[in-house]
Amino acid sequence: MGLFSKIFTNGAKDFISPMTGKVVAMENIPDPAFAQKMMGEGCGIDLTDGTVIAPFDAEVTAAYPTGHAFGLKSKADGTEILIHVGIDTVDLEGEGFDTNIKKGDSVKQGDVLVVVDLEIVRQAGKSLVSPIAFTGDEKVEVYKIGQNITAGEKGLLNYE
Repeated sequence: MGLFSKIFTNGAKDFISPMTGKVVAMENIPDPAFAQKMMGEGCGIDLTDGTVIAPFDAEVTAAYPTGHAFGLKSKADGTEILIHVGIDTVDLEGEGFDTNIKKGDSVKQGDVLVVVDLEIVRQAGKSLVSPIAFTGDEKVEVYKIGQNITAGEKGLLNYE
């Protein structure tokens, strides 16, 4: 990020919320690997809508055929994140997940990664809390814990 853009954005990255729902602190995610930050810093979103979008322009570094998780690498600064839709949703073997995204794809900010049928996930007894983990050594500051956020909205978090 150049000096000009830092001056006019106060250093904030161009990161939009990839999901709609209530923001959950990382340590309150109902999965020890995420709660103990083994996967990295970040937060979770307890989904109220099933559309998951790209938070920034990125290369898809991982895309599970089940549609429950995606690795993204920012084209702007190389930051890598993992978006994991729900907890233990891999057990659904793709049922209720509609995606065409594959590893190696290029996505633009706001592109749909997956559409999830929340009712199928609920009926399977799986949590809709969906972690966003920064898998590098970024320092992440989450601003909206306990508040609702909409996919595409800025102001969820900042990282450096």
